[in-house]
Amino acid sequence: PSSQKAVKMPLCRKVCYAVGGAPYQMTSNAIGFFMQIFLLDVVQMEAFYVSLILFLGRAWDAITDPLVGYLVSRSGKTRFGKLIPWAVFSMPFGVLSYILLWYTPQDTMSAGFSFTWYFTMYCLFQTFMSCYHVPYSSLNMFLGGDQRDRDSATAYRMGVEVFGTLAGSAIQGQIVGVYHARKAQACNVHNTTDLSIADLDATMYQNATSSISDTLHNTRMAYVIAAVIIGGFYFLCCMVMFLGVKEQLAPLSTLDKLQMPYLSGVKCIVKHTPYIRLVFGFLFASLAFQMAQGNFALFCTHAAGLGAYFQHLVLILLVAATLSIPVWQILLVKVGKKTTIFMGLSIYIPTLAIIACVRSNLPVYVLMSISAGSSLAALYLLPWSMLPDVVDDFKVKNPTCKDLEPLFYSCYVFFNKFGGGMSLGISTLALHFAGYQPGACKHNAAVITTLRVLFAPVPIGLLLVGMLLFYFYPINEERRQELKKELEKAQ
Repeated sequence: PSSQKAVKMPLCRKVCYAVGGAPYQMTSNAIGFFMQIFLLDVVQMEAFYVSLILFLGRAWDAITDPLVGYLVSRSGKTRFGKLIPWAVFSMPFGVLSYILLWYTPQDTMSAGFSFTWYFTMYCLFQTFMSCYHVPYSSLNMFLGGDQRDRDSATAYRMGVEVFGTLAGSAIQGQIVGVYHARKAQACNVHNTTDLSIADLDATMYQNATSSISDTLHNTRMAYVIAAVIIGGFYFLCCMVMFLGVKEQLAPLSTLDKLQMPYLSGVKCIVKHTPYIRLVFGFLFASLAFQMAQGNFALFCTHAAGLGAYFQHLVLILLVAATLSIPVWQILLVKVGKKTTIFMGLSIYIPTLAIIACVRSNLPVYVLMSISAGSSLAALYLLPWSMLPDVVDDFKVKNPTCKDLEPLFYSCYVFFNKFGGGMSLGISTLALHFAGYQPGACKHNAAVITTLRVLFAPVPIGLLLVGMLLFYFYPINEERRQELKKELEKAQ
C-alpha cells in the first residue's frame, strides 16, 4: 500500500487526458450556440420541425448514452486498454457526421427531406459522440494517483474543455458571425425599403432582396468550413489522448467485463442517494445554463438589437470561463466543493436578470458576459469534480458491485445532453407557438416577449431547483476524507 500510495499521476498524463475532452465541448457548444439559429434562419426550417429535431435527438441520446455505457462495461481489455479503443475507433465516424450535420444538401428542400436529413445526421453524430465521450469520461477513474491527483486531472480537463469551447465558438462564431452580421445589414436595408417602397426605386428593393439571398448561400458555406476545421481538431485531440494516456487500475476496480445484467447495474446506481441528488442537481443547473445559451444568439439578434455583436459576446463569456477555472479549483480545495458550487451558481441569477432587462447597451452586455462566464466555469468544473467522490462512496458501500464506472458516467453524460435537448426543444416549440417566422428580419411582440422569458425567468427558476438539490447532497469534505482512508485500506 505504501508504494502504491507514493505513485503520483504524471503531469504529461493529466494534460493528454485533458486534451481528449476538447472535442466534446467544441462540438456540443457549437451546436448549443448555433444549431437553433442555423436551422431556423439559414436552413429556414419551420420552428416546429426544429424543435422536433432537437428534442427527439436528445431522446435518442436517452437510449444511446446508458447503452454505450453498458456496452463499454461489457467489453474486454485490449493491449490499448478497455476504454480508449472505444474513443479512437468511433472518432472518424463522429467527425464525418458532424460535418454533414452543418451541410445544406440543396438550396431549397421540402420540409420532409430537410427534417429527415438533419434528424438523421444529428442522431448519428450523438451516437458516435456517446461512443467517444462516455469511455473518455470514465477514464478519469483509471488515471492512477489519489483523490487530489484525480481532482487536479479534472481541473486540467475542465480548463482544456472550456478552452476547447472557446476555440470552437471562436472558429464557428468568427467564420459564421461575419455572414450573420451581413444578413442583419441586408435586413435593415430590406426593412427600410419595405417601409418606404413607394418612395424608393424598385432596383434598390431588388438589390436588398438579392443581397439577402447571396449572403444566405455564403453563410451555408461558412458553416461547412467551420465544421471541417472543428472536425480536424476533434481528430488531433483524440490522437493526443491515445498517445499520452495509459489506463491504470483503480481501488476496488478490475477493468474486467461486467458480469451484472444491464437493468441490475442501473438499479444499483439509481438506489445510491448521493448519485441521484448530484445527477438531478446537475440536470436542473445544466437545463438553466443551456436554456440561456441556446437562446443567446436569437435573443441578441431579435430582442436586444445586438445581432452583429453576439459572436464577440460569446467569445468574451468563454474567455472569462477559461480564466475562472483555476480560481474555482483553488476555492474548492480551500472551502470545499459543496460551498464552491453554491458560490458559482449564485452569480448567474442577477446576471441573467440584468441582461434581460437592458436593451442595446453593449458595455453592460460585455460585463454581464464576463459574469456569466465565471459562473459557467463553476458548472463545468464542480459537478464533474464531485462525481468521482460519489463513485468512491458507492464502491466503499457496495464492494461486490464492481466495474460499474462507465454506467455511472454514461448516465451523467446523458442527463447533461438531455438537459440541452430539453431546453432547446422547449424553447423552439415556444417560439413556434409565438409565431416565429424562419429567416424573417422582423418579429412580432409575442416572439420578443417569449425570447425574454426563455432567456431569464425560466433559467433562474431551473437554477434555483438545482441549487436546492445540491443543498441536500450528502458528501461533504469530512465524508471525502473518510472515503480517502477507506480506499487506501482497500489498496
